[in-house]
Amino acid sequence: MPDLATSHRLRIGRFSEPNRIYLITTNTHERVPIFSDFHLGRLVVWQFRLAQYQGLANSLAWVVMPDHFHWLLELQKGSLGDLMCQVKSKSTRSVNGATGRKGRLWQTSFHDRALRKEDDLVKMARYVVANPLRAGLVTRIGDYPLWDAIWI
Repeated sequence: MPDLATSHRLRIGRFSEPNRIYLITTNTHERVPIFSDFHLGRLVVWQFRLAQYQGLANSLAWVVMPDHFHWLLELQKGSLGDLMCQVKSKSTRSVNGATGRKGRLWQTSFHDRALRKEDDLVKMARYVVANPLRAGLVTRIGDYPLWDAIWI
């Protein structure tokens, strides 16, 4: 069970700024590798696309790993907290419905990093999509099915 005081401290000072680029990372509850199943990972990808369609965020790059995801995005409207709440809750309902499982899918909080003007956006996108290589899941990024980037 997460320490609620620690979780609350993580949110103190979190500021969401429209048109700002963020790198978001979140883990599955207890780091269960549920997205080893490609079809379940696609349910998370659908939520990234839905957020873009709704005008909440522009997806720049993402990768869904077996037990977490990285999402490089430009926040369009709302807050990061609201965006993540939507993505997590809708993907939880989808995954639980598809598998018959019940309960939490995601850890309570998420990590965000606002990119600075001097950050190299393409380099950051490469870092995101190369995650399966670094984890030893594949030897070529093209062999991993759950990633995308607007530059590639």
